Amino acid sequence: MTIIVRFAPSPTGYIHIGNTRIALFNWLFALKNNGQFILRFDDTDTARSKAEYAEATIADLEWLGIDPVRIEHQSKRIPIYDAAAETLKAAGVLYPCYETAEELERKRKLRLARRLPPIYGRDALKLTDADRAKLEAEGRRPHWRFLLPNFKEDPFSVARTEVHWDDLVHGRETVDLASLSDPVLVREDGTYLYTFTSVVDDIDMGITHIIRGNDHITNSGVQISIIEALGAKVPELGHINLLTTASGEGISKRTGALSIGSLRRDGYEPMAVASLAVLIGTSESVVAVPDMGSLAEIFDPAATSKSASKFDPADLDALNRALIHAMPYAQARDRLAALGIEGDRTEELWLAVRGNLSRVSDAVIWWNIVKNGPASDEQLVEEDRDFVRAAFDLLPPEPWSRDTWKQWTDAVKAESGRKGKPLFMPLRIALTGLTSGPELADLLPLLGREGTLARQP
Repeated sequence: MTIIVRFAPSPTGYIHIGNTRIALFNWLFALKNNGQFILRFDDTDTARSKAEYAEATIADLEWLGIDPVRIEHQSKRIPIYDAAAETLKAAGVLYPCYETAEELERKRKLRLARRLPPIYGRDALKLTDADRAKLEAEGRRPHWRFLLPNFKEDPFSVARTEVHWDDLVHGRETVDLASLSDPVLVREDGTYLYTFTSVVDDIDMGITHIIRGNDHITNSGVQISIIEALGAKVPELGHINLLTTASGEGISKRTGALSIGSLRRDGYEPMAVASLAVLIGTSESVVAVPDMGSLAEIFDPAATSKSASKFDPADLDALNRALIHAMPYAQARDRLAALGIEGDRTEELWLAVRGNLSRVSDAVIWWNIVKNGPASDEQLVEEDRDFVRAAFDLLPPEPWSRDTWKQWTDAVKAESGRKGKPLFMPLRIALTGLTSGPELADLLPLLGREGTLARQP
């Protein structure tokens, strides 16, 4: 059996780290099991769904390294939903209801006042054909509910009905259908709700495993019932913990907080984002994993905590630095070229400065220092000027190598008597304009003797 998973976002905003975590769990599960990953857009809400959000989602997933085997749009699959709805209607488990939202709210409050669970009482099942004809003549249009199998013979005598499954994350899970209202699957305008379209698509696309947020656990009990009513096999289910912001707030697409696009624009590496998004809230240590294959090897959905986890972008910084510090030049070359960093000695520059970078784009700072002169951040104090000027007169002849820095500073130390920070810091400031940075032994050959002398105060 080929394992097939899916990620089904609604294109009503830019995907954020929370729903991206779900995409990553599905992708890694497929990767680990040589399976397939389907990207499926829940875009039946035409008023809120936008093509630009779908396109951005595709780009964000590609940036992360997620490669769907196919991309589907629910808005193009309406005939399939129509056929499935007719199947349920013919079976007598999809029935029309005519209450308005106000009427339903009044009924809910009445049930609460009587200390009854606020679930739908199935009053629409009592309507005769004549009743329905009269209501429609008055201009009412029905919404359609799925009749949950939580009774033996009389649908008005609801009994405890447990739905069980072995969850990939939580182990044995149980939902009591008696505690739930019959879900609306079709709106008054004839459009379908996610609860229904998701089930129909999962069946039609042969989805074998569904990994999603644990806010869908109750919904899973309902969808299992719909799947069985359509005569299909129930996929394996897994429900992972949700992510919150660092302050504990929920993450929303509408606010744009922690969107993948914003993290990418901030210069974070895709594997830094993926490593934190996947490993946080699990029993695994949160480390910078270099590639998806390596992340898949340590990925285990069962190691996920049941409680929500906080995602703090500040935690990305250390992971980002770790990835950049180990990044080979071949991986950085094209990105450096896009930043205008090109030339015969670009690889030497990268190897010299990468250990001091937080973002790849920070390499521009050192490119400009090597090419154009010291930064203006720090200036030599007056007492160091004469020392540095004399030190430059002791520069060794070319050719220069990594050993040149030691040869030079040994000579300066012998001549001036300075050592330690009073020796090295003024030279660093004169050469770079900064008080910290890459090893000067690596930078000096890039500057060359002529370029170094040009920095003599």
